[in-house]
Amino acid sequence: MVMKKDDCCPQFDPTPWEGKTHVWNDKLFIVGSVPQFLHIPFPPMFAATVTRMWKRAEEAQAAPDLKDFILMAYDPSPWKSELYMTVTKDVPGEKSVRLSGTFITKVFDGPYNAPPKWVKEFDEYLSGQSKKALKYYFYFTYCPKCSKKFGHNYCVVFAQVQ
Repeated sequence: MVMKKDDCCPQFDPTPWEGKTHVWNDKLFIVGSVPQFLHIPFPPMFAATVTRMWKRAEEAQAAPDLKDFILMAYDPSPWKSELYMTVTKDVPGEKSVRLSGTFITKVFDGPYNAPPKWVKEFDEYLSGQSKKALKYYFYFTYCPKCSKKFGHNYCVVFAQVQ
């Protein structure tokens, strides 16, 4: 990842994520949640939640190197999104979870409303490998400002598989 002084998001290279398998054993995340309307989070609340989580991770000296940073979203309903931010140790005042399992990743590039299309495409991809997704997580690698600047809106989709 390359990050210039005026960037808030590091430049993203999709190559290490495309079609890769990741086996996690108690990978540590802090969890926040934001309200949303029909799977669309309210931008000010999303930004405030991510900023708070990152600040607390930094204060606890638990912030990962940017090359290891992941911020995944999982929507348990159309009205709520759960955010999972990687950390290197427990962060006081933040809910922590440890994820274990096998995750396959694919990279997509498109608008924020495209995940239903991507899930369908990913399901077909997994079917060709005789696998089925248990759960999907979405990691948009750029904020809207950096997406515009870099000309891409990459999303790493994590499929937790059996």
